[in-house]
Amino acid sequence: MTDSAAPDRMTDSAAPDRGLAAATAARVDHAVAVAQRTWRCPGVSAGLVRDGQLVHSVHVGSARLDPPTAAGDHTAYLIGSVTKTFTAVLVMQLRDEGRLHLDDPLERFLAGSAHGRLTIRGLLSHLSGLQREPVGRIWETLDNPDSARLLEELADARAVLAPGEAFHYSNLAYALLGQVVETLDGRPWEQALRARVLDPLGMTETGLTPAAGHALGYLVHPFSGVARPEPVVELRATAPMGGLWSTVADLTRYAAFLADPDPAVLAPDTLAQMCRPTVMVDPDTWTLGYGLSLGMVRRGERIYVGHGGAMPGFLTGLRVSRPDRLGAVVFANSSAGAAPIQLAADLLDLVLDAEPTPPPAWVPEAPDAVLEEVLGSWWSEGEELRFAVREGRLWCSVPGEPAFQESRFAADGPDRFVVDFGRERGEALELVRDEAGRVVKMYLATYAVTRTPLSFAELSFAELSFAELSD
Repeated sequence: MTDSAAPDRMTDSAAPDRGLAAATAARVDHAVAVAQRTWRCPGVSAGLVRDGQLVHSVHVGSARLDPPTAAGDHTAYLIGSVTKTFTAVLVMQLRDEGRLHLDDPLERFLAGSAHGRLTIRGLLSHLSGLQREPVGRIWETLDNPDSARLLEELADARAVLAPGEAFHYSNLAYALLGQVVETLDGRPWEQALRARVLDPLGMTETGLTPAAGHALGYLVHPFSGVARPEPVVELRATAPMGGLWSTVADLTRYAAFLADPDPAVLAPDTLAQMCRPTVMVDPDTWTLGYGLSLGMVRRGERIYVGHGGAMPGFLTGLRVSRPDRLGAVVFANSSAGAAPIQLAADLLDLVLDAEPTPPPAWVPEAPDAVLEEVLGSWWSEGEELRFAVREGRLWCSVPGEPAFQESRFAADGPDRFVVDFGRERGEALELVRDEAGRVVKMYLATYAVTRTPLSFAELSFAELSFAELSD
């Protein structure tokens, strides 16, 4: 297709009923068409998933140029570094099984390897300081190492930064995490991934080998506009850093999993941990964070998680709004000039602006005798704390403070709760009762909480008086 030709647009006739309003779907289609033309990309495919269902997909241009062949929801694209998030899911599964700890050193699993003191956590979050690529100029030679060579050449890899000093993206780190997975699971990385993640999620179109009819990758010359085919690189032991192929149909399933994980695959609390920023990628502006393999971007009041991917001939973007159970995937079969990760976020903005997620209907709370005793205003350090029940859980907020300063509690025995979300996470709330069994005082993270505001001097005097009466 020449730059002057109108791009072909199609949607997969086998896709489920569309869940977007016609006007919203038309805006999505237009945004993808504009991106394909602006990027001068042979083809762009996009899909949107909401509440676990593929609600819209669009394919502009060509998955293959000779002859021109349109893509569909089941056309495979190379997803590049989005693969890293799958490797991380495997690592976190092994963590939850007690077979590793995030602060374990690499040498525990790859005995005798160089850089053995680097931690699993540092490798996952790109805080290891390890050089970006495996040893050698692999993106020129396209000669990727097997497992033996990867570990042998690791001795020549440099620590370009001290561990924890700053975010430094490392493909090599994820190749090593793949080796950790193989060591603990006992199967090749792809077999472990299929058994543990892909098959349980129904992702039958994702793997290291694409099905027939997959998209072809190209490099488009910036001046002539001529598209030249790119080679398919055999990644060998580096596959865990970027070797998967996937489709709109499959990767939107994965986006749905990131929004609302199946506990049989990964515990929701574990995925939430992966989505919390461990480091700021842009420490000056604080809009891009990175957790345990998942990146996050702030757009106004919205935060999207996901990852980008790049391989010769292919660029991929995955973004998910977890509170809205909404995800977007974008594929482009071009080496450069496209920005699928940005378009994926743009599509989320577009959908949420046009069709915001309605809040769930409020339902009256069931009475709880213990919780009712602690509801209302209390005081600590001269500051008011308000305890209230929301959806059966005890919450504490500070008037005038933002929502992230709230604390949610989980019961932890008689007259004891633990903060399991928000401010003071992990700390205890202890209830103190008088002789009549009434709650008269509480302790939150060891700070006294009373029904009326008391100074530190008054608290100390009251405690001293209580001690004297007890003697």
